[in-house]
Parts: sequence; structure tokens; C-alpha cells
Amino acid sequence: MSTVTSAPIAAPVNAKSARATWRKRENFILGLVAVVCFLIFWETTVIMGWAKPLFVSSPTRIVKALVAMIADGSIWNHLAVSGMEFLFGYTLAVVVGIPLGILMGWYRRLNAILDPFVSALYATPRIALVPLIIIWFGVDLGAKIAIIFLATVFPILVSTITGVRTIDRDFIKVARSFGASDRQIFLTVALPSSVPMLLTGLRLGLGHALIGIVVGEMIGAQAGIGYMMSLAGATFQTDRVFVGLVIIAGAGMLMTEVLRMIERRFESWRVDTRN
Repeated sequence: MSTVTSAPIAAPVNAKSARATWRKRENFILGLVAVVCFLIFWETTVIMGWAKPLFVSSPTRIVKALVAMIADGSIWNHLAVSGMEFLFGYTLAVVVGIPLGILMGWYRRLNAILDPFVSALYATPRIALVPLIIIWFGVDLGAKIAIIFLATVFPILVSTITGVRTIDRDFIKVARSFGASDRQIFLTVALPSSVPMLLTGLRLGLGHALIGIVVGEMIGAQAGIGYMMSLAGATFQTDRVFVGLVIIAGAGMLMTEVLRMIERRFESWRVDTRN
């Protein structure tokens, strides 16, 4: 008797669980299907002769080129050089951009003094500063780090300033009504409320840092992903150019997802501090 009554209950539960699983993974599944379909279409256009591999390569050719570069070891030096440049440039931008952004957002007079310079440099294309950077730093590692730093620091800085300056004033009034000091308000209200914009700036800066790697290494370098892509393009090795693109895009997607995970964690923490 118990077997007969339990069966109708289990089916709706399983169906509900399946729907919940689909909703949770729907975006990932749809995105994966779209990418697979695109790769199949790309490969088909080359196989059928609709596009010349010299210009567009193909997924299988790109994979073969990547495997060959891994086998002969030529890829590792490029990855090490670009990774070191990214680490130094991005870290320096975070160390400078976040504290300065917090201070400019919190102190009105400091923001009034520095805002013209920040606005001018933020509006200036970083590529226009490359000749000066080369004059100042040469074409060594310092120049690449400077290019990545300049490409990265302003998105982080501006987002942090915006996050601090757009705090809900009601929270500050409530904190002051309970006798909170400026330091307590800053630590318990300003910083938690600015976290989402701060992390958004880190994600924006990440993309600019990857662009800075490619730009810096294309202008003057002896190794690195950007240098590899520039050299491959000059010698019509389209497969290797796409290998560089895949590496840059893959690294960007991976690091962006890590930042999104951190952002989701801090978002829930920020909401909890409001209650």
C-alpha cells in the first residue's frame, strides 16, 4: 500500500528538481550550445571551401597549432612573460586605484583637486601615451608594466570613486544618529556599500589589462603573447594568431568568472550588513 501512495509524490518532486536544475544551469547550457554550433559552422565553412584558411583558419587548425607549440615548448616562454607583465601591472593598478578611489570618494576636497587630472587621463587614449612611455622606460619590462598599469588603473579608480560617492545617505544619517564616528561609518557603511562598484571596476580593469598586454608587446618586445601574435601575423601564420586570441580570451573569461564569484559573495555580505 505504501508503494502505491509514494509513487505519485516522487514524480512531481523529481520534475520540480529537474526544472530547478535547468533554471540554475540554463545560461551555461545555452551558451555552450551556441559556442559549439558556432565552431561547427566555422569548421564547415573552411571544409566546404566557403572561406580560405589563410584568412580565418579553423578550429581544428588552431588546436593543431596550439598542440605543436606546446610540444616544442615555444608557448611557455610567451605565457611566462605575459603573465609576469600582467601580474605586476594589474597588481600595481589595484594597489593604487582602490585606496586612491576610496579617498577621493570620501573626501570632497581631495576629489576636487585630483578630479581634473583623473578625468583628463581617463579620457586620453592610452595608446597615445605609448611614445612617452617608451621614451621614459625604453622597451623593457618596465614599459609593458606601465602600459598595463595605465590601461587598468582608471577603470578601477573611477568605479571605486562612484561606489563611495553613491552611498545611500539614509544609512549615514542612521549611523550618525546612533553616535557612530566617521571612522566607524567609513568601515561599516561606506566600504561595504561600495564593494559592488569596486569589484565592477576590477572586472573592467581586467579587460583593459589584457588589452595592454597585447598592445605593449606588439610595439616592442622579444617575447609574450602579443609579440607572438604580431610575429605570426607578419608571417601569415593565421593559426598562431588565433592561438594567441584564444589564450587571451580564455584567460579573461576565467579571471572574470573568479571576480564574479567574489562579487556574488560580497554582494550577499553587503546586503546582510544593511539588515
